[in-house]
Order: sequence, then structure tokens, then C-alpha cells
Amino acid sequence: MNHPVIRRIHDLNPKVDFWSARVVENSAEELVVRQNVLEPVKQTIDHGLMITVFDKGGFGYAATPDASESGISQALQCATKWAHASQKLTTFDPDQTAMPAHQGSYKSFVQKNWDSLSLKDRVGLLQEASKIMKIDDRIVDWSASFWYRAVKQNYFTSNGADIEQEWSFLVPNLMATANQQNNTQSRSLHGRGLCRQGGLEILEPLDFKETARKISQEAIELLLADNCPTGPMDLLLDPDQMLLQIHESIGHPLELDRILGDERNYAGTSFVTLDMFGKYQYGSELLNITYDPTLSQEFASFAFDDDGVAAKKEFLIQNGLLVRPLGGITSQTRSGLSGVANSRACNWNRPAIDRMANLNLEPGTSSFADMIKNIEKGVFMKTNTSWSIDDSRNKFQFGCEWAQLIENGALTRVVRNPNYRGISATFWRNLKMVGDKNTFEMYGSPFCGKGEPNQVISVGHASPACLFSQVDVFGGV
Repeated sequence: MNHPVIRRIHDLNPKVDFWSARVVENSAEELVVRQNVLEPVKQTIDHGLMITVFDKGGFGYAATPDASESGISQALQCATKWAHASQKLTTFDPDQTAMPAHQGSYKSFVQKNWDSLSLKDRVGLLQEASKIMKIDDRIVDWSASFWYRAVKQNYFTSNGADIEQEWSFLVPNLMATANQQNNTQSRSLHGRGLCRQGGLEILEPLDFKETARKISQEAIELLLADNCPTGPMDLLLDPDQMLLQIHESIGHPLELDRILGDERNYAGTSFVTLDMFGKYQYGSELLNITYDPTLSQEFASFAFDDDGVAAKKEFLIQNGLLVRPLGGITSQTRSGLSGVANSRACNWNRPAIDRMANLNLEPGTSSFADMIKNIEKGVFMKTNTSWSIDDSRNKFQFGCEWAQLIENGALTRVVRNPNYRGISATFWRNLKMVGDKNTFEMYGSPFCGKGEPNQVISVGHASPACLFSQVDVFGGV
């Protein structure tokens, strides 16, 4: 109750059935060294608050960067006006929505603060990596970058919720592009998928400079490789490609507001329908998908979502059976289904909607070596480079940066321009083997887009390596 915003709201004493205030402070820094030249340093700071009101059966919200009593008063009046205008027009009944009143806190685990290294030294790390990457005249473009973001959020409600959460995010990236005549190949650091909560300690196991050299070497290796063969074959996906496969063909189809029709005019619908939950065999019995915002250091971990709902691990798909959607408290009220704590907003000036957080594929029992030995004819693919999926999130086509053929139980030669396609409704049923904990890796994306107006949000995906049988594989150009 000591936060100035909540004191000002209580002084204003809103005469409404329910109100909430979400106060957000953001700071970010982006550092890029491209071709050994430091690009302009980008540093941003912004803050504001979102007021939400339930009153007389209606629902409204309003955001403001002005946290003074006057600014908060105007936002309250605007939110209340919209609540009254929406009476009998809302997609859910606010009177039937029991908003939680939790009190608690969360803070990213950080061992080495971002600011413990000076800006000069942070840039120096990138410059060293950039210089290493120019290993050959055929490397025509290369870069090293850091993107860091710190967020502090307070959430209060009229019924007593009082939640404080702080996050520290770091995304390192390396990229090298090689060219020879009409052939161009690129290699990156997991497709910018190495996204974590934490501080500079994230870089320590990475060996940033040695990884920079390896990425350039692999770009040259791809340049000299043959094209990926075409035809049905077994497909072994690395965890850094599984993040995209999970994201597009499980995460988005299971968002409950999308299933209810909210995204149809913007980002498409879903092949999943309400009556599938508890009945539909989404994949083989090896498929276990969890929503887990409690996993330390994963990119979208938190203790409470942006509607104040306490977060906990839940199975969405268990032994292949679809059991639960990605639906926050308002979508649960609309649908009558149990969901998860995934009402999330990208910033203070956006309302919370159903979003992915940490969506993970649980480890199995197969070692990487055993999966390779099990393949007579197949291909191992890593690192997403292109994606396409239809409006119902069912038919898809994905391309990867890197591939190796698997022949008679052994990894053999590298091939370039690997792609594969399938249908979500059958692809996951062809899940043949799931890697063990030794193949399990944690990735994510800072760029998941959804909603009108658009919200770009961070998501986490962890997965082991996974083997799929008889997938339609083809080479690019």
C-alpha cells in the first residue's frame, strides 16, 4: 500500500464495482557491432500505468504515462466511461469473473548485474567477437549484439491484490553470412533464440568468442555443401528448431481467445475447437506439453500474470491428449474451461490478453545417440530461418539454417537449404522418440506478435531433441 499510485487511487475513491492498476517501468539497451563497426547505441526508458474497471456489468480500461493524481483521475474516468458504454456488449460477464486478490513478489535470478560491466567493456566484448568472425573473404556480413531489458511492475486491485515483480532479460546474438557467386548462406546463434532471464552470467557457458568463430566456420561449410535432398524421411529436430515448432503449431492454436474468435481478422483462427479438450489426440503418447512460468531463468517466467492470477505448472497436452487451453481468467469465464495464468500485456499501454509464456516439451528417455542409431534414412535440422503456417495454425512449412544427413544410423554430410512441411493435426502423431534430459535446452523469442493494437511479447520454449517419422523434407534454392 506504500506505492504512490495506489495511494492516489485510494484518495480518489473510485465508485465502481472493481478496479485494477498495473504500473510498469521499462528500460532497455541494444548494442550491435556489425562488420567491426559499432552501430548507434539504443537506450530507452518508459513508464506508465493501465487502469481497468468493472462496473454495472461493463468492462473498460485506459492507460496513461501520467502517474499524478490528475493523470490517474482522467484514466479512471475514461475506463469507467468505457465500462458503462460496454454494458451488455462484453464477450464475458465481469460480474461472474472472480478476480484474485493475491499479494506477493517475483524477481529474476541474477548473479552478475548488467551494469557490473561498463558500457565500454560490453561493447568491447562485441568488438572482439566481431573481429573473430571475419575468418574468410567469403564472409560478407557479420555482427555481434546484446539486447538487455529490465522491467519493474506493480499490480494493485480494489479487492486487495498487491503484487511486485521485477525481470531482467538478456538476448545475445551472433550472425555470419557467407557468399560465393549466386550462393548465400547464413548462420546465427540459435536464430536469436538464446533468450534468458538473468544477467551477464548467461554468457559464461556460451564462450562468446569461440562461438563467434564456429558460426562463421559453419556458414562457410554450408556454402560448400550440397542441397538438402527431397522426399519423405525421418526428421530429427534440434531444440533450437523445436522452439519454433512448438510455438507455431501448439502455442498459437491453443490460445483460448483465438479459439473463441478474437484473432480471426488479424492473425488467424485455430483448428482447435472447444469440444476437443479432454478428447482429442493431439500427438503420440510421447508428447507432453507443459505451461511452466515457474522455471528459473526461462524467458517468460513469473509468479503472477497481468490479471494477478498465481502462476503454476500445468499440462496442456499429456501423453498426447489435449487437456487444457492457454486461457486467462476472462477467457475461462467466457468458455467455461479451466485455463492457466497467461493473461499478459507487452507494456503499460496495452491490455492483458491470452499469450504464451513458457511453453515446454517435457524430456523423454532417448539419448541423442540412440535416436541417430534408430534412423536408416533421415536428416537432422537446427535453427529456424523461415516459417509459414496457415490461418488455422494447421498446415505449415518451416526452413532451417543447418542440416546433416543421417544414413544407416550415423550422422554424415552437411546439407544446405533444408525445409520440411506437414499438418499439425498429424505431424505430432508421428513423434517417434523424445530426447532425454541431456538433450533438453532452454530457448525463447522476444518477438511474438498478436493482438490489435499489436503486442510484441517475450516467450520461452524449452525442449529436448525430437524425432519424427516420415516427414515431407525438401531442399530450397
